[in-house]
Amino acid sequence: MSTGRRNKLIGQTGEYLVAAELSRRGLIATTFTGNVPDYDIIASNEMGKHVSVQVKASSGASWQFGDITRFCEIAFKGHRQIVGRHKRCPVQRLVVIFVKITPDARDQYYILTWRMLRDLLVKAHISYMEKHGGMRPKTWNSLHSAITEKALQPYRNRWAIIMRMLR
Repeated sequence: MSTGRRNKLIGQTGEYLVAAELSRRGLIATTFTGNVPDYDIIASNEMGKHVSVQVKASSGASWQFGDITRFCEIAFKGHRQIVGRHKRCPVQRLVVIFVKITPDARDQYYILTWRMLRDLLVKAHISYMEKHGGMRPKTWNSLHSAITEKALQPYRNRWAIIMRMLR
């Protein structure tokens, strides 16, 4: 199976797994199959209050993000990256759910608000840049960012975050 097809299936599986988990918790969950820029699911309670949910699925131990500038401003001073102000959440009440999809169907869920994720990613980026004197070791202008399952452990099964946002 091609890598592109496999990645698409992992993403789609993640969205459906999250929608099913939200439904188990008494929420109506509607998926959009990648057709909305900042979220994949809208989940609403019986009172009609809703949250937007972005799903990130992986079968590995990390999740890749294309560009840290979605979360903070970056300026360059020569080859050094200078982290600027944090960006605002693109959508009100946005939750990000990371799904680790396992072959034995013992999938893991990590639930954070978008702001929690932003703060984790920016902190990790700053730490990484400090370790390397402010310059990326291989490609100085790379803005790539990622988060590991280990970094997400405190957010495992934190479904209460969503329920609080729906009060």
